[in-house]
Amino acid sequence: MLEENFKQDIINIENISIVPTLLNVICQTTGMGFAAVARVTEDKWITCSVLDNLKFGLKPGDELEIKTTLCDDIRKNPRPIIIDNVNEDPEYHDHHTPKIYNLQSYISVPIIRQDGSFFGTLCAIDPKPNSLTVFKVREMFNLFAELIAFHLTAIEQATENKKKLTEKSNLLKKTERLKSDVEEKLIEKNISLEKMNSELEAFNYISSHDLQEPLRKIQLFTDKIENEEADNLSEKGKEAFQKIRTSAFRMQALINDLLLYSRTKFDERKFELKDLNTIANDVIQDLQEEVKTKSVIFDIKDLGSLKIIDFQFRQLLYNLISNSLKFASSDRNLIVTLSSKITNEELNKLSPLTKYHQITISDNGIGFDQSYSEKIFGLFQALHTKPLKSTGIGLTIVKRIVENHKGFIKAEGILNQGATFNIFIPIE
Repeated sequence: MLEENFKQDIINIENISIVPTLLNVICQTTGMGFAAVARVTEDKWITCSVLDNLKFGLKPGDELEIKTTLCDDIRKNPRPIIIDNVNEDPEYHDHHTPKIYNLQSYISVPIIRQDGSFFGTLCAIDPKPNSLTVFKVREMFNLFAELIAFHLTAIEQATENKKKLTEKSNLLKKTERLKSDVEEKLIEKNISLEKMNSELEAFNYISSHDLQEPLRKIQLFTDKIENEEADNLSEKGKEAFQKIRTSAFRMQALINDLLLYSRTKFDERKFELKDLNTIANDVIQDLQEEVKTKSVIFDIKDLGSLKIIDFQFRQLLYNLISNSLKFASSDRNLIVTLSSKITNEELNKLSPLTKYHQITISDNGIGFDQSYSEKIFGLFQALHTKPLKSTGIGLTIVKRIVENHKGFIKAEGILNQGATFNIFIPIE
């Protein structure tokens, strides 16, 4: 069975309507009994079109063993081979091809496509000698080979274009099917999101009421027992009650943070131009109770104004400044610096065509290992695990708020020296 590409070669030659006429002209002009167009490759000689008055027995699609033909030599060195009389030819009188096929006269010229690639040969044979080396015969064969190559190239290009058109059509159909599938999946996703929103509202209600109410009662009764029954409690009992109270406060902080985390994604986003210095000073004022217990200096530069979601940005600064207070070093006074600048530097995710409002918050606290600079933004990823230090959600909320503003945040830390957070918010 012929391979598909060779079948296509035969079809392409058959589609050149002039080829049978050319073979007939060759036989009538030269007196040769057999003429053919052959596809020749390194290991194949295949008949594509034939005029066989000798009853040689070849028809389109039939093969000859390539090594038995002179066409193999023409493939290796594309040039005509012309033999008037094998017995008198100094080069081919002992060649195996004439002996195998019992021929005395032979002519074959290469068919070269317009791109320079070798296709095969236009050839003719006869068992008797003939006059083939004359100028008019040589030129006729060269002209016919060029005509075949010209039409062959046009047909192959048309076939290739049709194939590409079919592929594009199939791709378009596939794209349409994919589009339909995507639309269906989007509808399913929207239904799923609506369900998630409903579940989130239920979670928010539970977080706000059902979960916190038992915690408040636990705190109330532990306080009452510790205050009113203190004399009846052993030191072990007092210590146990203190642990219960601490766990209850931690649980309440975790619920509050989870509630805030969910709201930073689903709350309405209203962007307004706000003075960042005013917000920073308000946040520091809100943290006065924590500040009283620390030796802290706030160095606030001109932070400028920016279009932001007000309450979310307040939460962002609150979490970052609160973090600095929580993780202050006991060896030195805490210095918290807030500064900003406009930048369009090409740094990692920054686009050089976009201007960014860069806000930097740094401190000289206990810092962190730089290898954790991405991990610290993960949910529940608290690097410092001392009781009540952190629920591990604060920086996750910060990152989400930054993303809500179409920006990004980078953390830099040096263990025992301090931490720096750079926030990049694109300026419209």
